[in-house]
Amino acid sequence: MRTNPLARTATTLVAAAAVIGFLAPSTATATTISGYSPTVQHEAVTSLASEAGISTAAAVEFLRTQTASVETLQKVTASLGARAADGYLDDAAKPVVNVLDQAAADQVTATGAQARVVKHSSAALAGAQNALQALPAVTHTSIGLDPKTNQVVLTISDAAKGTEALVKAAEALGDRVRVERTTGEMHTAIYNGEAITGGGTRCSVGFNTNRGGQNYILDAGHCTRAVSQWNVGPSQGASFPTNDYGLIRNTTGSAPGAVTLWNGSTQRIASAGTATVGQRISKSGSTTRLTSGSVQRLNVTVNYAEGAVHQLIQTNALANPGDSGGCLFSGSVGLGITSGKGSGTSYYQPIGEAMSAYSVTLNP
Repeated sequence: MRTNPLARTATTLVAAAAVIGFLAPSTATATTISGYSPTVQHEAVTSLASEAGISTAAAVEFLRTQTASVETLQKVTASLGARAADGYLDDAAKPVVNVLDQAAADQVTATGAQARVVKHSSAALAGAQNALQALPAVTHTSIGLDPKTNQVVLTISDAAKGTEALVKAAEALGDRVRVERTTGEMHTAIYNGEAITGGGTRCSVGFNTNRGGQNYILDAGHCTRAVSQWNVGPSQGASFPTNDYGLIRNTTGSAPGAVTLWNGSTQRIASAGTATVGQRISKSGSTTRLTSGSVQRLNVTVNYAEGAVHQLIQTNALANPGDSGGCLFSGSVGLGITSGKGSGTSYYQPIGEAMSAYSVTLNP
């Protein structure tokens, strides 16, 4: 049977390694940053050095620092509860915790992290975001949290129509909300008509998982909703819109926990984690392959033409049609599933929510 040339890469990978987007794990070298395969390290370091205008050595140090910084940030904000208003990694990958008073700031400083006293609590920002999301959704807009400015950001594309009420509501919320303008459409990173074997859509495999001895693939919900039978197995679930995660039963007989890097090497995924603003990340997908960038915002609602999807991760890593369902990761830590794209941005479903929804665990 003839297949569309666009599907040949995926089909070949399945024949060789049993699943699109995954190959057998590779062995890290002594010079690899902890958790990073050589290829991911090279791409991440090169991308960061070019984007930030820093040396290769400084980029390597950033990546070595950020793992511990993410852990510190998460522990400190959790211990402070409502006295913390989220946090982020600064330009040196050091943790910055937003707090509401000096006593909390002193507690943060004692841990070695940087404290920043801000005006708005997490509850205040959540209230502002909820107020905007309660209005009729406007396609090609997004609403997300920017802890660096302690604001909710309403992004409006020039493709959006009828935004007057949304802008008026944002202005009424004062400095809790910032309005940004962008160009182009916000859409799921998949187009109908691009083929995979047995379907009229091309996506990328996300994460190999298992439940009760059966292998499953976590993927984008807009992919599994669109296609019932893939060349790796049947779709078993789809949550889209509102969420963007889905499940495919992997019938290929093999499902290693590693991401293909499109050059014959792989990146092992050892655990699932939570994304942090300022964190450097990588993405693997069947169209743009391996790309890198940083997390820009969290808890983002994106208003696609098909409906709103909530609590997404926003990055500046390149993603294009066909990348849907692919992996977002930082070294060996899985973070998300590719959902869609805007102008210079890409959006991801957090992996933790998807794993919990289907009661699956990552494959070793």
